[in-house]
Amino acid sequence: MHGLYGWLRRHPKVVDGATALLVVCCGFGVVPIWRRDMVLLPLVVALAVPVVFRRTYPVAAFAAGLAVGAVQVLVVPWPTSADVSIMILLYTLAACRPRRTSVLGLLACLLGAMIACLHWGVFDHARPATALTFLGLLIALPLLAWLGGDSVRWRRGYYTALEERARRLESERDALAQVAAAAERARIARELHDVVAHHVSVMVVQADGAAFVLEQSPEKAGAALTAISRTGRQALAEMRRLLGVLRSPEQGAADLAPVPGTGDLGPLLEQAGIPVTFSQDGRPRPLAEGADLTVYRIVQEALTNVRKHGGHGVAAAVALRHGQDRVTVTISDDGRGAAAADDGAGHGLAGMRERVELYGGQVTAGPRPGGGYQVTATLPVGEPR
Repeated sequence: MHGLYGWLRRHPKVVDGATALLVVCCGFGVVPIWRRDMVLLPLVVALAVPVVFRRTYPVAAFAAGLAVGAVQVLVVPWPTSADVSIMILLYTLAACRPRRTSVLGLLACLLGAMIACLHWGVFDHARPATALTFLGLLIALPLLAWLGGDSVRWRRGYYTALEERARRLESERDALAQVAAAAERARIARELHDVVAHHVSVMVVQADGAAFVLEQSPEKAGAALTAISRTGRQALAEMRRLLGVLRSPEQGAADLAPVPGTGDLGPLLEQAGIPVTFSQDGRPRPLAEGADLTVYRIVQEALTNVRKHGGHGVAAAVALRHGQDRVTVTISDDGRGAAAADDGAGHGLAGMRERVELYGGQVTAGPRPGGGYQVTATLPVGEPR
């Protein structure tokens, strides 16, 4: 049935042609055409033809149907079943054109009904109750057709506005996610530049000097190598400090605390504010300086999301698995499964991905099959890429 409906939507002329044929049949009934008044033949056909073009030219089709209806009032002393085409055209006019246009069509139909009653002498030859009933029918049918078409037009506009709003919100969400990712990349780039650029340049100069004087003056080469080692240690210490400093003036001296890592997960879990179980598997292996901090931050951000979005009575579990060349951290909860929303736009998750990808790792996040939410991050053991 869906395929049939789709085909009919793609071929509206078929539907309208069948409707026009039905109008012709209603105009003549089941009696053969040659036994009817031949004056009806052109009028019924003329009333049916505009129905075929009602979607393409709603105003012109309605005007043509109204003109044929006026001729019918003058030529035929009674209404016919084919007059239903005017109701169809009025419905289409109200559904496809602005209200100010369709209201004029409705007024024209109502005025035509009054003129038809007067011309046919309904009030002269029929009892008052019958005449009023006939007049009420001629007025009610256009009103119902117009109300139906106007309701369809309003619903279409409402659904179109909802779809446009959804597209706009989706576009804004994607733009905000891209801005957050770009800001995170820029922040990480600034950190790395501030920490590494000066010390690496000094180390390069010292290495070039050591290579130049290696044969002529081994003592100077040794001093240069000692300076390279010292500068490297300073660079590592400076990187460690700067990665632990969040550049925000409101945070004060608390930013000067040592950079946390996987060894500091215990106090973090105790201060989570929700029940958290911790498990560790495998033999711990040393991580790169920033990767160790990244694992800590992922656990911290995930627990924050659980606390914000998991609901009342939520509990979480943190699992740390050490492999031969990788370390995997998994944070899962049994809450409502909305942790991915974290700050409302997924920026925390975007920050996780940026940091983990910087060290050659991967992050996956999503609802759990049995309920709740799960975040899994895998980082390689050793130096970042």
